[in-house]
Formats: sequence, structure tokens, C-alpha cells
Amino acid sequence: MPIKNGEQYLQRIDDNLPDIRIAGEQVEGKISEHKAFKGLMGTQASMYDMQQEDKWKAVMTYSSPLTGDPAGLSFMQPKTKRDLASRRKMMQAWAYKHHGFLGRAPDYMNTALMAFSAACGLLEEKNPRYASNLRKYYEYCRDNDITLSHVFIQPKAGRVETFLRTFEEPAAARVVDKNKDGIVIRGAFLLDTQGATSDEILVLPAPFPSGGAEDSPFAFAFAAPSNLPGIRYVCRESFVGGESAYNYPLSSRFEEMDTLVIFDEALIPWDRVFICGDENMLFKLVDESRFHTHTSTQIMCKNIAKTEFLLGTIETMVEAAGLDSHAHVIEKVTEVIVALETLKALQLAAEKGAARDRWGSMLPDRKPLLAANAYFPKIYPRMIEIIQLIGASGLIMIPDEKDFDTEISGQLNTYLKGIDLNAKGNVQLSRLGWELSVSAFGGRQTIYERFFFGNSSTVNNRLYNGYPGREAFKRRVKDFLS
Repeated sequence: MPIKNGEQYLQRIDDNLPDIRIAGEQVEGKISEHKAFKGLMGTQASMYDMQQEDKWKAVMTYSSPLTGDPAGLSFMQPKTKRDLASRRKMMQAWAYKHHGFLGRAPDYMNTALMAFSAACGLLEEKNPRYASNLRKYYEYCRDNDITLSHVFIQPKAGRVETFLRTFEEPAAARVVDKNKDGIVIRGAFLLDTQGATSDEILVLPAPFPSGGAEDSPFAFAFAAPSNLPGIRYVCRESFVGGESAYNYPLSSRFEEMDTLVIFDEALIPWDRVFICGDENMLFKLVDESRFHTHTSTQIMCKNIAKTEFLLGTIETMVEAAGLDSHAHVIEKVTEVIVALETLKALQLAAEKGAARDRWGSMLPDRKPLLAANAYFPKIYPRMIEIIQLIGASGLIMIPDEKDFDTEISGQLNTYLKGIDLNAKGNVQLSRLGWELSVSAFGGRQTIYERFFFGNSSTVNNRLYNGYPGREAFKRRVKDFLS
């Protein structure tokens, strides 16, 4: 099928019936009606509806090169700067729908799969079958509007440093068998965000820095339906505070569930296998596909929308509290303004400096994107701190919506009003600030942004080693000194 609408998204996920465990129970019935997933799925359904609305269709879709039917534009391989701009407009439209709170909105993995597929020529020489598998899988996802989740990271117990120091059976996910039907996987991956609310899962573990073996059981890449026998999703605690959009304005709409994915002798058909055993090829696919660069363009849209939302929240809090004449408050607000304009400038610089890569993609200039990837995880916690500093005790003493329907509502209206804002509106604003900066939902968002592309050392090394101007600058200084 071509592009889907929101109802079709909900129906497909409800029909999947994967093995999902949460709070000691197995999820049964419609996932879209479960309190842990309902709000998120409703938000994503509204995003998919945009694809078929007259107002948005030209922005959200393009014609599939294979079928001619409308396909999601985030699947499109950009070949010109105009294509890059079209992709940005599409992704920005979805980002404004979720205000940057969906770290794994569907366009993230659509973009990632596009990048991997565009580089499938890497696989051609050693294993044309794997190259064909990857290309066909991308076409299948594009032309059926598949909602995709992914896993890259293994639990600590399964990381290479652990099993190299023990004689016990390794905990790392691995290929335990190969037969005529496919490969058999045993092991686990953590932090599959939206694994329970996606059609399929892409598994591409971070390459182990070992000897470059060509038949390592720990080196593989594949995709599978979320409901494949032998795959189980173990959810963390849900951070949905409740269904009331007044009390829980963010978690009631944008709570993305993270899961531990366990593969228990899961049989992956050969036509879904893209790499099996070749460590060097796994590393090359991640590196030479420029996956990080392509997905960073989507992340920039998310981060800009999120920063604009935080700035709007902070400005509204300042106005309601009458703090807009305080110099120390103005200084804090300008920190957020600087962050926003920095991100916008880096986004446009990356697009303006784009050039065609070896795969025919118009690749954004990675330098501004690498800088943004190192910058945002540092500035985001500071923006959350600014909300805490401005909100202060108002983020703690917050009544429930139901209190305004009781005999004490008059007293609340007297004591909790803001400037040009009645008490109920002022409390609602406080609840938004609380969800951003104090709640479990807000805490998860901060941790997620801190480690979005890895820990700070990984991100900084990626910037340092991927920044080509350093040698020229050193030469300039040496020339000057001589």
C-alpha cells in the first residue's frame, strides 16, 4: 500500500500483536487503547493523517520511483539541494506537530534506512545477495509506509569488554545458527524506542572494535517484523501521568516507550539479512553510508522545534510572573534565544554546504551537523535548568485540574492567578513547566538528549576526527610564526 493515514497506522499496530511485557504483565488487546501507548499513537496517527490532507500532501509526499504512488518524503534519497530543502520542510512540519518530543518519530528511521540503502553498493562486491536484500527492504518500507524502530546498543552485560573477560557464555546478541531458512539470533538489545508501536525493527549492532573477522557471530544486520516469533519487548515503567491533557500536557501525548528487546532463538529469513559475520563490512556500512549525517538533518528539525517550544514556555512563564524587567531573567531567556539561532544557523550552513557523495546523495556539510550534535546535549539541560530557576516553587505547589471543580475553586482563583492569567490557566502553565523539568517524563527527555548520539566522548571524538579544517588552521599558524 502507498502512504497510510492515522487510522491505518493504528489498525496495523493493533493487528501486529507482538509479545510486549509491561509492569509484570503481557499486553493483550489493542495496543492503541493501552494507557502506556494511547497518547503517543494518537499523536503519530495525526502525523500520518497529514500525509493525505490537501494542505500538506505536497509537502509530505513524493512519487515512488518504483510504483508512482505517493510515498513519505522522508524516504526520498536527496539528489539536489532542492531535495534537501524539501526534506527539511517535510520533517519540520512533523517536528512542529510533536514539538520535538518524539526522538524516534517515523521520519528518523525512514531517513536512516534511506542512507543505508543508498550505500548498499558497499555490499555488492562481497555479497550481492545482501545488497539486493537491503535495497528491496528499503523499497518495501517506502512503498508500504512501514513504521520502523531500531536497536544499535547492547546491554552492558553483552558488550565486548564483558565477554572477553569471562569464560561464561557471552551475553552479547549473536548468531547461534544458520540454516536453509535464515539465521538464528539469541541475545538482547536495549532502548528500542517505540519498538512496541512500530511495524518492524531494524537491528544493526554497533560494530565491535575487534580483529575484523569475516565470520563473527556478533556482526550482523537484519530487519524483522515486530511480531516475529522469538522476539519479546520488555517495557520500562510508563511515564504517562494520566490521560488529562491539563494535568499532563506532554506525557499524555508524547510519551515514547523504551523497551529491552530479547531475541530468543529468533529465526531471521535470509531475505531480511543484510550482513552476517563480516565485522569490517558492518563498520563500513555505518560509517560510509553517512548515516549520522543524514539522520542529523532530521534531528536538527526536531531540536529546533523543541527549542522553540521551550523558549515559548519560558517566555510565557516570565510574563505570567511579571519577571520581564529583571535583568537576571532576561539574561537567562537570551541564552535560549542564542541556542535557537545557533541551531537554525547550523542547519542552514549544513544545507548550503551540501555536495554530492559517492552514492549519488546530496549530502549536507557534516561539520555544522557534528557541531550541533555536540552542542545540543550540553545546552538542553541548561534550558531545562532555566525553566526550574524561573518556575521555582511554582513547579512544586501545583493543584490538580479536579480541584477547580470543587468548593475551593474560588480560593484557588484568588491565590494562584498570574498576571493577565486566571488561576486555572496559571496552574496549567505550571504543570507544563513541571512536566518539562521535574517529572519522570521530563527527566527521561533530558537523559535522552544527553545521550542521543552516544556519550559526550563518542560525540566529541566524532566531531574532532570528522572535522577537516584543523590541519589547515594549524598550517596557517605555523606559517604565521615562521
